[in-house]
Amino acid sequence: MSAAVAVLVGAIAVLCWTWIGYPLFVWILSRMVAEPAVHDPESWPQVTCVLATRDDTQTVVARVADFLAADYHADRLQVVVGVDASVPELLIDLQAAIDDPRVTLVGGDATGGKPAGLNAAVRAARGEVLVFSDSQQHFAPDAIRRLVAALSSSPRLAAVGGALQLPGDAPDATGRSPVEWYWAMERQLRAAEARLHSSPGVSGSIYAMWQSHWVPMPEYLILDDVWLPMRLVLAGHRVGYALDARAWDTRSTSAMQEKVRKVRTLTGNFQLIAWMPALLVPLRNPIWLQFVSHKVLRLLTPWLLLAGMATGALVVVMTLAPLQLTALAATALAGALVTAFVPRLRRQATNVIRWVWSLQVAVVHATGNGLRGQWNVWR
Repeated sequence: MSAAVAVLVGAIAVLCWTWIGYPLFVWILSRMVAEPAVHDPESWPQVTCVLATRDDTQTVVARVADFLAADYHADRLQVVVGVDASVPELLIDLQAAIDDPRVTLVGGDATGGKPAGLNAAVRAARGEVLVFSDSQQHFAPDAIRRLVAALSSSPRLAAVGGALQLPGDAPDATGRSPVEWYWAMERQLRAAEARLHSSPGVSGSIYAMWQSHWVPMPEYLILDDVWLPMRLVLAGHRVGYALDARAWDTRSTSAMQEKVRKVRTLTGNFQLIAWMPALLVPLRNPIWLQFVSHKVLRLLTPWLLLAGMATGALVVVMTLAPLQLTALAATALAGALVTAFVPRLRRQATNVIRWVWSLQVAVVHATGNGLRGQWNVWR
């Protein structure tokens, strides 16, 4: 009985720290640190917007046009598109569709995948600052300028992340989905972490770095937007976060779509730990607590939930009298019946269950990938 109680208390404690205690702790601690001053630099550097893609021609052309429409000095802006080696016809189509001297189109390295496209694109980059994004988003007009200003605000900063905004964040939105609420909290957490030292990850949709700190990415890397900032942190640099530099994604995400994305990103966390074990060494990783709390403990969530539910049920059965157990079961059944027969409650409960189930299954799937060293998740 005491062992079951210990497991229950331990599971609850770790879950509460991971999802409530740690974010609150970091936010409170960050309020004690002076807000970094961000001013426009005396001289705006040359910027190269980097895009690795295999999306259709229309999507890529629109993304390139969005880069070029930025509120930034036109003569200091370059766009380089690295086209995946698996779609050579896309490169041909883009060469016919885009005629602008500020745009360079290159074929990705033969291995294919996003790292191969990024490596090829950066080799063709002329900018002092590299700004990365994906095909499906668009930038706020001042996003590049705000990224560059934040990056230039401190000599210790090697990279700066921006804020990914989802449809539910729009001023005219009627509400947020669970994943949109998650990202709203994630943005605040990353900003607080960066205020203390560094954010352990940025969004691949919008981040910038000094080209002088670039190192080619390894083949089959899954999370460029975590590998890159953590490599910089281990090298003694800092990674900032600019909440006012925004990239917008207009696509709505279903629970199933988010599950597919989560399998990929969480597998990437396992890959990162396997490829950069120094991240788990406190003396090597200056943001060890942030990395473990933000990235590692979240991987334990489904297992902690299972352990908590199993031991919780055991403790209840062992401590309550038969009459109390009957009353508890009757109350639970009554609640389930009310939920099932009230349409609004049924829809809300179904939606929550669908999201929770999908995201926890994603963690289980990613754990299997990590244990097997299965990094080919881009499908």
